[in-house]
Amino acid sequence: MRLQSKVSILLFSIGLLLLLASCQSTSSDEKNNDQNSEIEINKIVGIEPGSGTMKIAQETVDAYNLDVELTPSSEPAMLTELKNALENEEPIVVTLWQPHWMFSEYDLKFLEDPKETLGASENIHTMVRHGLKDEKPSAYQLLDNFYWEVEDMNAVMAKFGQNDEVEPRDAAKEWIADNRDKVEPWIEGIEQVNGETVELAYVNWDTELSSTNVVALVLEELGYEVTLTPLDMGIAFQSLSQGEVDGMLIAWLPVGAASYAEQYKDKIVDLGPSLEGAQQGFVVPAYMDIDSIEDLPTK
Repeated sequence: MRLQSKVSILLFSIGLLLLLASCQSTSSDEKNNDQNSEIEINKIVGIEPGSGTMKIAQETVDAYNLDVELTPSSEPAMLTELKNALENEEPIVVTLWQPHWMFSEYDLKFLEDPKETLGASENIHTMVRHGLKDEKPSAYQLLDNFYWEVEDMNAVMAKFGQNDEVEPRDAAKEWIADNRDKVEPWIEGIEQVNGETVELAYVNWDTELSSTNVVALVLEELGYEVTLTPLDMGIAFQSLSQGEVDGMLIAWLPVGAASYAEQYKDKIVDLGPSLEGAQQGFVVPAYMDIDSIEDLPTK
């Protein structure tokens, strides 16, 4: 009887241990499944195909061997998908940048990029065509003088980016009226003109709409008639190199527009940064429990 009792106790103990192990395993599996459910991502919503942003985004997908599709779109379409996901607290990854008014309105975060394929801090450069300095010196000088901060650009974008009833030009006009202390140094000592024309190219992004409209209005203060021409990034560089437009404020460097800047470096004039401390990368809502590109699904 004693032997049978001991055997029974031993078998009971083994069974209990197996049961506990099974529960722990189930709990661990559930935890892992919960974590994986947070990153059930099969695509990254991008912007215009052919842009520098999409080029480095694809390089990043390849470098991390991600099992996701980089989907071309446009900034408005991408923002619509992002806002819909935020409203429903769904997982989403987008290509986005700072400055951008979305960071003021929603709790978003950049995914860490250990391989640094997306680059670190970016600057937005002003570029003009060869010959502008001699032919239109006042316009050249203003474009060379123009410089503002991230918070300035965000202030303009916040007025029109989330309100379809406010035009970028009106938002820029309001910012200029409220910030004459910043505008006056740009135009100090520049000679007025009488009806000369200037054409600026821009990419249809909120960042570039902000800076281009601000500069256009100040050029008008100097007496210029200004034409704003929307172009894809590559076409804008090509047009500037051929003298078809006078200037642009759209070149994110050293990464975003690097390929175009290198291709056309001998055919355009780089006036340097008009804004420093910009950033672009893969962005997710803060409620997603991931912090790095390495947390995304891989092949």
